[in-house]
Amino acid sequence: MSSEVRYHVDGDLVPADEATVSVDDRGFRYGDAAFETLRAYGGTIFAWRTHLERLERTCEILSLDHGLSADELRTRVDETLAANDLADAYVRLSISRGVQPGKLTPQPAVDPTVVVYVTPLPRGGLEGEPVWDGPATVETVETRRIPDEAIPAAAKTHNYLNGILARAELGSDSDEALMCDLDGRLTEGATSNLWFVRDGTLHTPSTDGPILPGITRAAVLELAREAGIPVQEGRYEPGDLLEADEAFLTNRTWEVRPITTLDGEPIGGGPVTEQLSRLYDERVEESCYR
Repeated sequence: MSSEVRYHVDGDLVPADEATVSVDDRGFRYGDAAFETLRAYGGTIFAWRTHLERLERTCEILSLDHGLSADELRTRVDETLAANDLADAYVRLSISRGVQPGKLTPQPAVDPTVVVYVTPLPRGGLEGEPVWDGPATVETVETRRIPDEAIPAAAKTHNYLNGILARAELGSDSDEALMCDLDGRLTEGATSNLWFVRDGTLHTPSTDGPILPGITRAAVLELAREAGIPVQEGRYEPGDLLEADEAFLTNRTWEVRPITTLDGEPIGGGPVTEQLSRLYDERVEESCYR
């Protein structure tokens, strides 16, 4: 990475310490913005098209017509990576509604604020190393996942208060907060999707509930089915997870991360977790490094 970190802000590459947005920006005032967390592997954005489609779905939910083409957005991402001499990186692409009059009601005319932020991450794929220090220590928390009827879970927005409150409950040694819905059924982590294995079958909470349809989640589902691993999406109680043979979390940064304990009870990874982690690495290797 170059000595002077540069971010992309509204079409310009600027030094990180000069990368600012207005205090009147609706993304700052209200969390009125969409974003995607991306991984660059070997200079290639993994699953770019899928991320772009989800970003557009979020903008549609927000009624945010930003007016930028897919090529324009991709160019800003690529320019930011190049300016920082990064091939393997965390990338965050954000689009807010920009500055508007100080009213809660959004205006139809949008001058969007677009920011690309990058930071280095280790190489991925078959020769890569996990970005995490070890398997995840997980706690179930009292904070409930916001129901779809209030805020659609499929919208990936700047408003992360739900996850922040969940993480604020964690003890100092825990890595992730596991949330339930209003009926007490398992949903997901504050920033991750949940998986567990019981009697050889892979289970994950269904997106019929208030669950973000993670892109890593979709990739793992596809890999499991291709490998002939039985998969079930459903509604589960916390006790179902405690009875699991193995369990793990997924998100774009962690990829596949085993759960070592849940509320102090050991679970751990296992052969299915290891197989899916290897298959995921192979997919990244084939897509980005070859």
